[in-house]
Amino acid sequence: MMEALQDVRVTAAPIRIATREGIRIADSEKITVNLGYVDLGHVDLLVSEGAYANRSDFIRTAVRNQIERHADITRQSVARKAVEMGLRHFGRAELEAAKAAGTLLDIRVLGLAVIAADVSPDLARSTIASVEVLGSLQASPAVKRALADRLR
Repeated sequence: MMEALQDVRVTAAPIRIATREGIRIADSEKITVNLGYVDLGHVDLLVSEGAYANRSDFIRTAVRNQIERHADITRQSVARKAVEMGLRHFGRAELEAAKAAGTLLDIRVLGLAVIAADVSPDLARSTIASVEVLGSLQASPAVKRALADRLR
Protein backbone atom coordinates (compact mmCIF):
# COMPACT_ATOMS: atom_id res chain seq x y z
CA MET A 1 0.00 0.00 0.00
CA MET A 2 1.39 3.40 -0.96
CA GLU A 3 1.62 5.93 1.84
CA ALA A 4 0.33 9.48 1.35
CA LEU A 5 2.95 12.22 1.33
CA GLN A 6 2.97 15.39 3.40
CA ASP A 7 4.23 18.44 1.49
CA VAL A 8 6.44 20.91 3.33
CA ARG A 9 6.73 24.43 1.84
CA VAL A 10 9.98 25.67 0.37
CA THR A 11 11.63 28.74 -0.98
CA ALA A 12 14.51 28.37 -3.37
CA ALA A 13 15.96 31.72 -2.36
CA PRO A 14 18.47 32.27 0.42
CA ILE A 15 17.11 33.63 3.68
CA ARG A 16 17.76 37.36 4.13
CA ILE A 17 18.27 38.73 7.63
CA ALA A 18 17.99 42.41 8.54
CA THR A 19 20.78 43.72 10.77
CA ARG A 20 21.85 47.17 11.90
CA GLU A 21 24.46 47.17 9.16
CA GLY A 22 21.90 46.28 6.47
CA ILE A 23 20.79 43.01 4.91
CA ARG A 24 22.94 39.90 5.08
CA ILE A 25 22.47 36.48 3.52
CA ALA A 26 21.94 33.64 6.01
CA ASP A 27 24.11 30.55 5.76
CA SER A 28 21.22 28.24 4.94
CA GLU A 29 18.55 27.74 2.32
CA LYS A 30 15.05 26.34 2.66
CA ILE A 31 14.22 23.21 0.68
CA THR A 32 11.16 21.03 0.06
CA VAL A 33 10.89 17.67 1.75
CA ASN A 34 7.98 15.31 1.12
CA LEU A 35 7.45 12.86 3.97
CA GLY A 36 4.85 10.21 4.48
CA TYR A 37 2.48 10.81 7.38
CA VAL A 38 3.95 7.94 9.37
CA ASP A 39 7.52 9.22 8.92
CA LEU A 40 6.38 12.73 9.86
CA GLY A 41 4.65 11.28 12.91
CA HIS A 42 7.89 9.61 13.98
CA VAL A 43 9.74 12.91 13.62
CA ASP A 44 7.08 14.73 15.65
CA LEU A 45 7.21 12.04 18.34
CA LEU A 46 10.99 12.39 18.67
CA VAL A 47 10.60 16.18 18.88
CA SER A 48 7.85 15.91 21.53
CA GLU A 49 10.05 13.53 23.55
CA GLY A 50 12.88 16.07 23.51
CA ALA A 51 15.27 14.10 21.30
CA TYR A 52 15.34 17.05 18.86
CA ALA A 53 14.49 20.72 19.27
CA ASN A 54 12.18 20.77 16.24
CA ARG A 55 11.58 19.17 12.83
CA SER A 56 14.38 21.17 11.23
CA ASP A 57 16.86 20.01 13.88
CA PHE A 58 15.91 16.38 13.16
CA ILE A 59 16.21 16.80 9.39
CA ARG A 60 19.56 18.62 9.60
CA THR A 61 20.90 15.85 11.85
CA ALA A 62 19.65 13.14 9.49
CA VAL A 63 21.21 14.89 6.49
CA ARG A 64 24.56 15.30 8.26
CA ASN A 65 24.54 11.63 9.28
CA GLN A 66 23.98 10.57 5.66
CA ILE A 67 26.68 12.93 4.40
CA GLU A 68 29.13 11.42 6.90
CA ARG A 69 28.01 7.90 5.98
CA HIS A 70 28.85 8.57 2.32
CA ALA A 71 31.94 10.74 2.89
CA ASP A 72 34.12 8.44 0.78
CA ILE A 73 31.93 9.04 -2.28
CA THR A 74 32.19 12.80 -1.74
CA ARG A 75 35.99 12.69 -1.37
CA GLN A 76 36.41 10.60 -4.52
CA SER A 77 34.09 12.81 -6.55
CA VAL A 78 35.70 16.05 -5.37
CA ALA A 79 39.16 14.71 -6.24
CA ARG A 80 37.99 13.45 -9.64
CA LYS A 81 36.11 16.60 -10.64
CA ALA A 82 38.40 19.25 -9.09
CA VAL A 83 35.55 20.79 -7.09
CA GLU A 84 36.13 23.45 -4.45
CA MET A 85 34.31 22.74 -1.19
CA GLY A 86 32.71 25.29 1.10
CA LEU A 87 32.19 28.96 0.37
CA ARG A 88 33.81 30.41 -2.75
CA HIS A 89 33.51 34.14 -3.45
CA PHE A 90 34.23 35.59 -6.89
CA GLY A 91 34.78 39.34 -6.71
CA ARG A 92 35.13 41.96 -9.40
CA ALA A 93 38.91 42.27 -8.88
CA GLU A 94 39.44 38.53 -9.39
CA LEU A 95 37.33 38.51 -12.56
CA GLU A 96 39.05 41.63 -13.92
CA ALA A 97 42.44 39.97 -13.31
CA ALA A 98 41.26 36.86 -15.19
CA LYS A 99 40.05 39.04 -18.05
CA ALA A 100 43.39 40.91 -18.20
CA ALA A 101 45.21 37.56 -18.29
CA GLY A 102 42.88 36.22 -21.00
CA THR A 103 41.79 33.40 -18.70
CA LEU A 104 38.31 31.88 -18.63
CA LEU A 105 37.13 30.44 -15.31
CA ASP A 106 35.41 27.08 -14.92
CA ILE A 107 33.61 27.43 -11.60
CA ARG A 108 32.96 24.14 -9.76
CA VAL A 109 31.81 24.44 -6.16
CA LEU A 110 30.26 22.07 -3.64
CA GLY A 111 28.67 24.43 -1.13
CA LEU A 112 28.04 28.11 -1.78
CA ALA A 113 29.37 30.07 -4.75
CA VAL A 114 28.92 33.83 -4.59
CA ILE A 115 29.48 36.19 -7.51
CA ALA A 116 29.82 39.63 -5.95
CA ALA A 117 27.11 42.24 -6.42
CA ASP A 118 29.57 44.62 -8.13
CA VAL A 119 30.27 42.11 -10.95
CA SER A 120 28.52 43.27 -14.12
CA PRO A 121 26.80 40.79 -16.44
CA ASP A 122 29.32 41.69 -19.18
CA LEU A 123 32.31 41.01 -16.91
CA ALA A 124 30.83 37.69 -15.78
CA ARG A 125 30.10 36.61 -19.35
CA SER A 126 33.58 37.55 -20.58
CA THR A 127 35.43 35.70 -17.79
CA ILE A 128 33.29 32.69 -16.77
CA ALA A 129 33.23 29.73 -19.18
CA SER A 130 31.08 27.42 -17.03
CA VAL A 131 29.39 27.23 -13.64
CA GLU A 132 28.59 24.00 -11.79
CA VAL A 133 27.42 24.43 -8.22
CA LEU A 134 26.28 21.58 -6.01
CA GLY A 135 24.58 23.64 -3.36
CA SER A 136 23.70 27.25 -4.01
CA LEU A 137 24.79 29.97 -6.41
CA GLN A 138 24.27 33.55 -5.29
CA ALA A 139 24.55 36.24 -7.94
CA SER A 140 22.46 39.10 -9.17
CA PRO A 141 19.53 38.15 -11.41
CA ALA A 142 21.27 39.97 -14.29
CA VAL A 143 24.49 37.94 -13.86
CA LYS A 144 22.50 34.69 -13.64
CA ARG A 145 20.72 35.60 -16.88
CA ALA A 146 24.05 36.43 -18.56
CA LEU A 147 25.45 33.04 -17.54
CA ALA A 148 22.28 31.00 -18.14
CA ASP A 149 23.76 29.06 -21.05
CA ARG A 150 26.85 28.20 -18.97
CA LEU A 151 25.09 26.86 -15.85
CA ARG A 152 25.18 23.10 -15.37
